[in-house]
Amino acid sequence: ATKNRGKIREIKEMLAGLDVELLSLYDFPDIPEIIEDGGSYLENSLKKAKIVSEFTGEMVIADDSGLDVEALGGAPGIYSSRYDGDDATDESNMKKLLKEMRGVPPEKRGATYHCVLVCYRPGGSHEVFNGSWEGRIHDVPLGEGGFGYDPVFFLPDRGITAAQLPSD
Repeated sequence: ATKNRGKIREIKEMLAGLDVELLSLYDFPDIPEIIEDGGSYLENSLKKAKIVSEFTGEMVIADDSGLDVEALGGAPGIYSSRYDGDDATDESNMKKLLKEMRGVPPEKRGATYHCVLVCYRPGGSHEVFNGSWEGRIHDVPLGEGGFGYDPVFFLPDRGITAAQLPSD
């Protein structure tokens, strides 16, 4: 339940070799617009999964994910994809984040990437999966891979950003 091309690509890579047909919201142009107005990652991912499953009659995976930055009191959080406004792009969101982080010392640049994924079946049964990833906000974007905030999500234990990781 996404139009995020980065997520679609990553999920297709993960499912390669399995007897699964992966469709995205691009395959359902008549699906109603889904407003992510929940107060949590879970509320948003469950809402998306339910609406898409009811519309298509198919099993659906949907997620809501975002970046919680310590120095910004948890922002951008559930608003990560629209941090720079309703027409935000990955680049504009990252630029806004870096502008707000200017002057923040390294020890205060902690960040956590959160993801709540829902696997929703027709009829309403569903499972919820939670994940998080600890890192820091780098002061400049590095790397060509990934999407979203990956170029500035620095992994101290590896010495690189998420955008510098190989896709596997």
